[in-house]
Amino acid sequence: MKSYQWILSFLLFALTCNVFAESNTGISPQEALQKLIEGNIRFTKGKSKRPNQSLERIREVSKKQSPFATIVGCSDSRVPNEIIFDQGLGDLFILRTAGQVSTYASWGSIEFSVAVLGVNLVVVLGHSNCGAVSAACKANDVPGHIITLTNAIKPAAEKTKHLEGDWLEHAVKANVALQVSSLRKLDPILSKRYNNGEIQILGAIYDLETGKVSFLDEEYITSISK
Repeated sequence: MKSYQWILSFLLFALTCNVFAESNTGISPQEALQKLIEGNIRFTKGKSKRPNQSLERIREVSKKQSPFATIVGCSDSRVPNEIIFDQGLGDLFILRTAGQVSTYASWGSIEFSVAVLGVNLVVVLGHSNCGAVSAACKANDVPGHIITLTNAIKPAAEKTKHLEGDWLEHAVKANVALQVSSLRKLDPILSKRYNNGEIQILGAIYDLETGKVSFLDEEYITSISK
């Protein structure tokens, strides 16, 4: 009986996802990307508008949320996503872990934002001088569950340790690219919608010194993911 109840619950959830996705189709990936780019430009020029932060907006989003983009970012306190993209309440659906490492719970949250909330743009956002990536580049053991983070980032460190220049900088960039590639292949929701051109999944790096967000080009993502 319990197995039937579980199956019924799953089917109801899937149906709910479809209904919400159809009724809450967000703006196009291109429009969402442009909003992020323009917001970051305002931020770096010291001309932030700080939109959607009024009492009226608080009441508005208390009834329903309709974020236009999902940001998979690092937990670093120096990278507050709404601020660096000059957005407000209800604008961004955000997941943050050290090194922006994604696991099952994160995947489910990203899928929720796409299938239920109608988000069409997912951005994996790394940043310069990332402590989690730095730890993955070192051979030293780390305490507790921190090792789950460094183990997830080590493939990026291994792929870039032979390159000339700043190893950490290369590893940060590769870590984002590998995560983008992984999300694009994630079944059943993200891969299907990405391959159909319904959503876009991009990678970007935030520069701690300048505040600028730079998006990775496709050629790099493809090459590092081989």
